[in-house]
Amino acid sequence: MPENKITPRSVGTDVFKTELTGSAIPHDEADKDYLFYTLYARLVSAMTDTNGIDVELIENLLIEICLMFRLSKAETRVFKNSQEEQQGAGETLCCFDTGKEGREIKSIRVVTSVMTSATIMVYMVPDEEPLTEDEERKVDLVMRTVLSFVSRNRLKKVVFELAYFDELGYPNLRNWREYLDGEVKEKRTANKLAFRYNLRHFSLINQRFGRPLGDMIMKNHFDTLKEIIGEDGYLARLGGDNFIGICSSSKTRAVVDFLTETEIRTPKGVAVNVSTSAGFFRIPDDHDAQTDEIMGSIINAYRVAQNGGMDNIIFYDDSFQDNKLKSMKIQQYFSEALEKGEFRPFYQPKVNVENGKLVGAEALCRWFRGGKVIPPFEFIPVLEQTSEICRLDFHMLECVCRDMRRWADEGKELITVSINFSRKHILNIYLTETIAEIVDRYQIPHELIDIEFTESTSEVEFEDLKRIATCLRNTGFDISIDDFGIGYSSLNLIKDIPWTTLKVDKSFLPEESDGGSDVRSIMFRHVVSMTRQLGLECIAEGVETVHHLNVLKANNCEIAQGYYFDRPLPVEEFEARLAKGIYDIPQ
Repeated sequence: MPENKITPRSVGTDVFKTELTGSAIPHDEADKDYLFYTLYARLVSAMTDTNGIDVELIENLLIEICLMFRLSKAETRVFKNSQEEQQGAGETLCCFDTGKEGREIKSIRVVTSVMTSATIMVYMVPDEEPLTEDEERKVDLVMRTVLSFVSRNRLKKVVFELAYFDELGYPNLRNWREYLDGEVKEKRTANKLAFRYNLRHFSLINQRFGRPLGDMIMKNHFDTLKEIIGEDGYLARLGGDNFIGICSSSKTRAVVDFLTETEIRTPKGVAVNVSTSAGFFRIPDDHDAQTDEIMGSIINAYRVAQNGGMDNIIFYDDSFQDNKLKSMKIQQYFSEALEKGEFRPFYQPKVNVENGKLVGAEALCRWFRGGKVIPPFEFIPVLEQTSEICRLDFHMLECVCRDMRRWADEGKELITVSINFSRKHILNIYLTETIAEIVDRYQIPHELIDIEFTESTSEVEFEDLKRIATCLRNTGFDISIDDFGIGYSSLNLIKDIPWTTLKVDKSFLPEESDGGSDVRSIMFRHVVSMTRQLGLECIAEGVETVHHLNVLKANNCEIAQGYYFDRPLPVEEFEARLAKGIYDIPQ
């Protein structure tokens, strides 16, 4: 049956001869029975023909049956769901209508297993002879057969839609895989650009404008990109705000520009800038790419884009394979290395720039394996991709507490030590309790432990970060914003979260070549002033020169951390610094 609403076929009531039988509709009851069951058998056969459905034949058979029973109109309505039925939407199927006003004499409704529904109604002109009991039974049989046929076809369509499209109508991953498999099989992937992307911080748009308008913004973004990539490309949704696509390499610049950031407008007059994290793989002309290889390449590039700091657009290159192997080895060796104590804290001093007193330290992780030191930039980003980074953070906290317990037992004066914690801890509702349990096990005063979080990269994490910070402060721990100024530096981050310390990133620290009125100098001066007025401790990171030291003094930033005083030190060397307790400060 046709899937869309169709124009009813007008049939005059004086037409009794048909192309199917070649004879007038008989008046004898036995002949009528014979003709009905002949037509009905042909109808069932046509509706179940495995070689294909002949819609015109089915319609002609139904017309003849309707004429036999003096009906003026027969109409079927199908609905995808109950909401569509309540709204009176759906599709109308009508192949028989004499055009004469009739009254509804019978209707039947069915609901399928996937909650689609269909209703069939038949009409008769009032001055026609009513249906006999036998005729009504036969009409009922035909109506139920039609409903079964329509519902079965509708069910096939719904099952197809469920399999290949998501709840919002986007092509899904299965749809994408079949398309890509076809392109690979026909060798049409050469010189194509494959990509995967995520709409950054899209939950904020949903929170601000509501889900319906958020869905509209997402659809507009999708449709605009689909138009950019054109007919020789394809775009699908992986779920949530994650998408995947392929297009001609000639569209690279347009696609990259669009995915970097674009303004999306809705019919309701709302305009919002939408940016993405995107991974790209340009398939070479001579490349005999397979589906899994293409998928793996864009997924690897996408993951780097998600964890790439300020660089949210990443293209796959040959180095990714080497990096992937390194990552696999790091993940493979991690648990064993943790058990063997290969991860150790190095301590970088924090110094008061006015009197040179050692007032604190930051514990930084170093990995010793096979007589070599693995740099943090090689393993930290890998562990950040999984929950393993959380295990490492807790291990480092325990190492620090063990060292501090020993220092205290040896009669050394304890200073505050800070430990970096990944943002992956933010969703851990038991984080404060776990930290307190470790610290209390070594009987270290809570105020001597400073938990450092890198500033949140989005407002999405803001409420969870606020909750964790408040719990830590209420339990007596210090908490610091690390690398302030390079991520999501909202003033709300300072205003609403009970920090004790703000660590200004070294990129804010003015250089000797800067003038006192340059942007960096102005920003540094005001950040320090704001921090002090809020009652927070301000620490400048990356202090490496006498000029840096003088800048801190001039702006009343009391605490410095950087190579001017010391690099991160192994525990033995740091203990020597701790024993001395004072650095020489030039006047």
